[in-house]
Amino acid sequence: MKVLITGGAGFIGSHLAGGYLAAGHEVVVVDDLSSGHRRNLQEGATFHQVDIRSPELARVMAHERPDVVSHHAAQMDVRRSVADPAFDADVNVIGLIRVLEASRSHGVRRVLFASSGGAGYGEQLEFPATEDHPLEPISPYGVSKRAGELYLGCFRAMYGIETVAMRYANVYGPRQDPHGEAGVVAIFTRRMLSGGKPVINGDGGQTRDYVFVGDLVRANLMLAESSISGAFNFGTGIETDVVTLARRIADAAGVAAAFEYGPAKPGEQRRSVISPARAAAVLGWRPEVDLKAGLARSVDWFRQHPA
Repeated sequence: MKVLITGGAGFIGSHLAGGYLAAGHEVVVVDDLSSGHRRNLQEGATFHQVDIRSPELARVMAHERPDVVSHHAAQMDVRRSVADPAFDADVNVIGLIRVLEASRSHGVRRVLFASSGGAGYGEQLEFPATEDHPLEPISPYGVSKRAGELYLGCFRAMYGIETVAMRYANVYGPRQDPHGEAGVVAIFTRRMLSGGKPVINGDGGQTRDYVFVGDLVRANLMLAESSISGAFNFGTGIETDVVTLARRIADAAGVAAAFEYGPAKPGEQRRSVISPARAAAVLGWRPEVDLKAGLARSVDWFRQHPA
């Protein structure tokens, strides 16, 4: 099977590329390197430096003829989406449409879409949220992911493309980018290992569901090799507040749990946690790496890669 991964030089995408290659699949990476890195490119993958919004994407699809597209190229920062919603929509909505159009035109059987199991639901009414929870995003980023899922359903109905919305919880692990606003585990870890104090926005009582990137690699492999369509949550069903997370990272790093507080950021939910029950029942997928083990692996990687 040939798999084309958009955003394959990024954090999640590079792990997926490695996973597909290890499973014996042919891998094509499309990435404009605006946030991804050449150092993340996996040996054995074919690389095209292309913006998903450009006409060049269709030419890559025509040349490569992938069976499956794993769409992970995105504007992923909630705070940037609040500051510049037009840019967020350009990348996350128009970019997805370009991917779907190129997939339809060039015989792609299946499209896997990295959606959001946090921002997509908005302020939750039930905990953990199932896939049937109302989708009421409170940030432009969440709106763009919700719009993306609607486009998936539209293309599935019109053209018969198999589509899956993978509603990720907060993903963390080795190679996550600590330079930016997204990726709290990476940001806190890098700051602590360098002797600094991470900044907690708000009172630190806001909660998230943290899922290890390796568990998502398994989920993607399962879905790529199946014919199931629809939406699936991929999380742990466990809430962790930011203060507790910071303390656990400090424990894993072997440093004092010292941090500072800053103002709360607009567009961020108070509580977010999703149920993986449907993925367990339909796919047989369950998270295998708990937060303690995942943080230990992440801290160890950052310690070995200080630059």
